[in-house]
Amino acid sequence: MNQFRHAASPPLTPGASLLGSRDFLHLWAVGGIANGMRWLEVLAAALFTLEVTGSPLAVAAVTAARTLPLIVIGGFAGVLADAVDRRRIVIGGMVLSAACSGAIAVLAALGVVRPWHLFLSSFISGLVYGTELSARRRMVGECVAPRLLPRAVALDSLTSSAARAIGPLLGGAAYEWLGLPRTFLLSASLNLFAAWLAARVHHVQVPRRLSLASMFTDIAEAFLILRRSPVLSALLGVTLAQNLFGWAYTSLVAPVGLDVFGVSASLVGVLAAAEPGGAALGGLGMALIGSLPGRQIWWLWSGSAIFLTLLATFPVIGTFWAALGVLVAAGLGVALYTNQQTTIALTDAPAAVRSRVMGLLTMAIGTWPLGQLLAGWLASRIGPLHALGALGTTGLAVLLVVAPTMLRRR
Repeated sequence: MNQFRHAASPPLTPGASLLGSRDFLHLWAVGGIANGMRWLEVLAAALFTLEVTGSPLAVAAVTAARTLPLIVIGGFAGVLADAVDRRRIVIGGMVLSAACSGAIAVLAALGVVRPWHLFLSSFISGLVYGTELSARRRMVGECVAPRLLPRAVALDSLTSSAARAIGPLLGGAAYEWLGLPRTFLLSASLNLFAAWLAARVHHVQVPRRLSLASMFTDIAEAFLILRRSPVLSALLGVTLAQNLFGWAYTSLVAPVGLDVFGVSASLVGVLAAAEPGGAALGGLGMALIGSLPGRQIWWLWSGSAIFLTLLATFPVIGTFWAALGVLVAAGLGVALYTNQQTTIALTDAPAAVRSRVMGLLTMAIGTWPLGQLLAGWLASRIGPLHALGALGTTGLAVLLVVAPTMLRRR
């Protein structure tokens, strides 16, 4: 097989630092921009949809469109990332995201934009999001020396958490001061800049032959390898528990802040930033520490367990500030979870199927919008706080089912 025609990154010398790798810095910046603009657009689109329709259901649909494609596209994205130059996938994704954002900016400037336009744009951008693990994050692991991998993943995860906290804050401010057209124009411009950065990354990849007929066979092969590995099986199980029952809390932040505690919209934004803010602090500590002692899978499990346990305490939380503190503490568990998730996939999955395994993880992450719908249904019957408690308790039960798999010998 022929290699893709661009030069490889020079190998890092033993004394080289993480920030000495130009390719890592470029991929790191691409991830920060992509994640920041993703969450900026999510909030701006939600504010516009609520303003136009007054329907929480319409807002939920536009928001869920961002992650809805993951459950379908994840496995195929993994196969594609093994067969097509991963650098080109990242570049193409940034250009496609910029095109979607630019289209919304033009429609908004003409005064003809509608919520369904935002839904369609979010869905297409969600397809790009579906390639994140199998393309860009895998490249992050490939462009640094093995000894620097834990720090590289920790720093990348830290940036994702920070973007998840800062993005909505910027989205609200941009929507208020710039309006929808300029907000999406800003996003389009930064996504194009990210595409330029990705084009400067040097990457070598030995491609597999891409055959539509064999795609399902390739996915099945990856699933078989994942099922035979206790560590990878546990990774998939914890990812399902965290996304289906943990991340679903995001759809109830506004009802908890507005309806339960009666705070202002700005304080709801602070509440929304609490967990990713805590995750950013935890990620910073992990980036400084590097590798954690012991088995990575137990750190992953523990991080999710910390988050879900704190989520289960919401029915007894009596004040807004207590809820804020609980979510900041929960973010520390999220830092453990997100860092180890990528590290395990990069170190335990065989290189030949690594992108496909990460694609299957993307499908598990794609259960997030299903969890959001479940959270909304529970909140309508037992209230937001008790719904969060039920989600946390159920997620913990799933983790206890996963634990025996982790105890098996590899």
